[in-house]
Amino acid sequence: MAAIVAERLEKRYGTVQALRGVSLEVAEGECFGLIGPDGAGKTSLIRILATLLLPDQGRAELLGLDAVKDFRKLRLMLGYMPGRFSLYQDLSVEENLWLFARLFGTRVDTHYDLIRDIYVQLEPFKTRRAGALSGGMKQKLALCCALIHRPEILLLDEPTTGVDAVSRREFWEMLGRLRRHGITILVSTPYMDEAGRCDRVALIQEGQLLRVDTPQAIVDGYPWPLYAIGAPQMHHLLPVLRAYPHARSVFPFGESLHYADTRPGDHQPELQAYLLEAGFPDVQIRPAQAGIEDCFMDLQRTQADQLLT
Repeated sequence: MAAIVAERLEKRYGTVQALRGVSLEVAEGECFGLIGPDGAGKTSLIRILATLLLPDQGRAELLGLDAVKDFRKLRLMLGYMPGRFSLYQDLSVEENLWLFARLFGTRVDTHYDLIRDIYVQLEPFKTRRAGALSGGMKQKLALCCALIHRPEILLLDEPTTGVDAVSRREFWEMLGRLRRHGITILVSTPYMDEAGRCDRVALIQEGQLLRVDTPQAIVDGYPWPLYAIGAPQMHHLLPVLRAYPHARSVFPFGESLHYADTRPGDHQPELQAYLLEAGFPDVQIRPAQAGIEDCFMDLQRTQADQLLT
């Protein structure tokens, strides 16, 4: 059974169309990732599902209830963590938690088993004001407050943005433990590497879904020969590679460039010769394994090609 159903959702802000007919389903107990860059429409979609924003067109249904007509019932069944820290910064950790419990008509100890693993890390700072916490601790407190009433669906809008790598990893480990409680999780992120931690993902760009599938299926479907190319001055190399007639996509990836060729087979010697002639003798080229980011870039290219035709 689907816990979340979105059908042809559209949202516009003046001349900017944030969502363009978005349709998707999230199964009960699933961890579903909404993956895309800033401005892709992730926040608009999550706010509509959280009953905080009205769609211009289309409909959304959560747990069999309409997100517009049944918003009062749904808000008691949803946990929502916005992208920006929105708790009361002048209240302590403990005071914030008790406040949110009371707002939902419950007590901290009623569902303490759900937040225990998270709260034990906060407990040494329970009397500290929320505004004085580190980014990672603010993130944990916001998650505790979103879970205090034991929601059936957890909506997380870019929860790991702006925190360090260790806090990001810890947060996803916490989500993994929450899934054992049967909570459906919809999480948005601009970090492509986090896609692999989800059961399924939707790749979104400019308000449109490019693809919805398991991370492995998306990666397995990548059709182009891919190379990692390293050079001392990569910013000079980038436009040269993009000008190569057989380049499908070229973009920075860590300390190298990921280059996809439009032709099947191995073209490493030919590519090396092209770069040598272009004045780049010290270039290292090696075959690379496609990841979600490579797939995302290719789907963007496909979408652009379709618009041109």
